[in-house]
Amino acid sequence: MTPRQRVLAVLHGKKADRVPWFGDLDYWASSLAASGKKQSDFVRREHYIDWHRELGVGFYLQGYFPFKTIVENCKCSEWKEGNRRYRRIETPKGILRECWTYIPEAFTEAPTEHLLKSRSDLAAYRYMHENTRYEPDYDFAFERIAQVGDMGILLCYLPKSPLMQMVALDAGIMAVTMMNFDEPDEFSQTLAVVRKSHDTAAEIALKSPAEALMIPENLSSEVVGPKFFESYMRDYHTRWAHNINTAGKYSFVHLDGTLKGLLRLEAQTGIKVIEAMTPSPVGDLAVSRWSDEVQNDDTVLWGGIPGVYFTSHTPENEFERHVIETLNIMKQQPRYVLGVADQVPPDGIEGRVRRVGELVEKYGAYC
Repeated sequence: MTPRQRVLAVLHGKKADRVPWFGDLDYWASSLAASGKKQSDFVRREHYIDWHRELGVGFYLQGYFPFKTIVENCKCSEWKEGNRRYRRIETPKGILRECWTYIPEAFTEAPTEHLLKSRSDLAAYRYMHENTRYEPDYDFAFERIAQVGDMGILLCYLPKSPLMQMVALDAGIMAVTMMNFDEPDEFSQTLAVVRKSHDTAAEIALKSPAEALMIPENLSSEVVGPKFFESYMRDYHTRWAHNINTAGKYSFVHLDGTLKGLLRLEAQTGIKVIEAMTPSPVGDLAVSRWSDEVQNDDTVLWGGIPGVYFTSHTPENEFERHVIETLNIMKQQPRYVLGVADQVPPDGIEGRVRRVGELVEKYGAYC
């Protein structure tokens, strides 16, 4: 069977010939392009899918939002200073500014000045979202779906939930916690404004050519526990899981950190796929215990191989042992997709990615 046939079988609760193996190679591939080892537009071209085929890994993810975000009635400016990327948004309610610093050794960037710093920025933040509109941007989706073919499925992104927009991108967990504590009513009001804005973008994503739609949350239960989830996230996930599933598409959520405390709650929202699940010893819950937390057999559990296992930091014999042990669990029932948790890193070893496919062929046939 092809990778596409395998994953579609599991998404419909049926056994394929083997456990599907789908890996997120975007970070690794982008680092290869940035270092000149691949062409600069490698990730967007059909050669990227051919690379998946050569490595024996299914394709599903490229971090693509099928809409454009346009901030109006504000003075917006962006500029760079060395490795720093700045954005400044002047609103009638105040000025917002952020800085993201690129880390060459890691081929990535991180916020070193958050857009939303304290409760004093909430009014300006609300104004920005009240004056944000979205336009469909489907061209690349049509291009990609033609490229993917039998190697997998086309997945696009919804916006993050309003809380995770703040936690992961715009404010950070410390500022979010303080704003929620100091000014809970205004904080909730602000999340409601962001929710209205994000719902508009999510409707556009729902109408895209994507077969699967992900809420790209970057969830980890030691950062966002049950209280924050129940207060500010459950409703967003439940509504959009329902809308995505009703539209005949597959709903995904990205849960790539610690699992205890959130996994069971997330599975109750109706989300079809919980993706990028990180097991112990890197995470906090062994693959053998995932099904104890997620008792709804319709929920697909996707992940299982920590990113560090694809590097020299993990011994070869431990890498093989872990993959085989994980396959022995996953082949017991068609509710799992073997995946990377969360991504193959820039120092990933190509032979290990290829080796997973070989181990799937040898050990991944269903019982």
